[in-house]
Amino acid sequence: MKISIIATPSTTDIGDKERFNEMSGTFAGICYMPSDYDTLANEPRDKTLKRANSTKSNRHHSVFEHEYITLCLENIPKIFAMILNNEKIYTTSEKSARYTKMQPTPLEKELYFKWLNTFKLLIQERYPNEKFIDNRRAEKLAMENARYLLSIYTPTTMAYTTSYRQLNYLYNWLKTDESNPILRDLKPYTEEFCNNLEELNLIDDELQKGGNGRRLSLFGTRDRQEYFGDVYSTNYEGSYAQLAQAQRHRTLSYEMQSIPTDKFYVPKILNETPELIQEWLTDMQKVKNLIPQGQLIKINERGTVENFILKMKERLCSCAQLEINDQTRLTLNKYIFQTPDEEIKNMLQPYTKGARCLADYHCTQPCGFKDGIEMTRDI
Repeated sequence: MKISIIATPSTTDIGDKERFNEMSGTFAGICYMPSDYDTLANEPRDKTLKRANSTKSNRHHSVFEHEYITLCLENIPKIFAMILNNEKIYTTSEKSARYTKMQPTPLEKELYFKWLNTFKLLIQERYPNEKFIDNRRAEKLAMENARYLLSIYTPTTMAYTTSYRQLNYLYNWLKTDESNPILRDLKPYTEEFCNNLEELNLIDDELQKGGNGRRLSLFGTRDRQEYFGDVYSTNYEGSYAQLAQAQRHRTLSYEMQSIPTDKFYVPKILNETPELIQEWLTDMQKVKNLIPQGQLIKINERGTVENFILKMKERLCSCAQLEINDQTRLTLNKYIFQTPDEEIKNMLQPYTKGARCLADYHCTQPCGFKDGIEMTRDI
């Protein structure tokens, strides 16, 4: 076996569609090359480009998947980032509202810092002697809960890596899909995104047509039935913030639909204080026209049982966002109750004990947080 590096992304060698088309034309020749790769790579450029154009017009676009591009997207609305992150071919690193203070509108900012201080005091009162929840972690947990008040249009920053083909498909979908009110609201941003891709010479007229007949996957257009077997489909209400966390599980598929009435996630640490619950919901109403990340939506989640287990290995943990931790546990219980397959029940059973560390997950940084391990925490 001979192994050699034939291509790699480089920050010192930024490519555009001409370079990517030529590379793809070379890769397209591998299927039928009469000799070896070195001979193919050194063929006349005109022959390579002719093959690339033929492959492109025949819609054999997989060879245009070899080249990857990393974009830095600054001041991108959070919901736009979620739209991109719902497509499977990507890697992203995003400024986190769980761990960093965001810069929203004056009203959101006022409510955000009000509740940031409230949550921090509640956390410290609830867990005064808990080593796991020191002052720094209390601050981070308070930020995690206060961000539910921030709009889904709050600007964020992300590094986004995807393929040359996928960028062209995204361009096509963003140009043509206006099936959802959120997409219509985002039009100034989607147009700016598409214009930038054109200016960066990344859009190929023929290649982007390959996205026809498909659409952005985040927005559901019909109700999904629930099913629990080797594959599963489940529906639940959750916040935009939870959905953004769930999208990290790229082996699973997610869709969202709005629900008819305004409903908002209420952080569990407020549950024992009715006055605070009412105050929270009142403040949510103040920003409802901005669509806060705590607004509830209908989420459909689909995948295989093995990939659901991978999700549990990440989300049944003291360090996971509490909302997705609790929802994952609810899905587990529903899965065990509704599947007729005893083998699948046995696969899932170890995770009913509590956190992942009580199943078959080896934690390298044990938290020692009793409420977190037993799945009884309220923060």
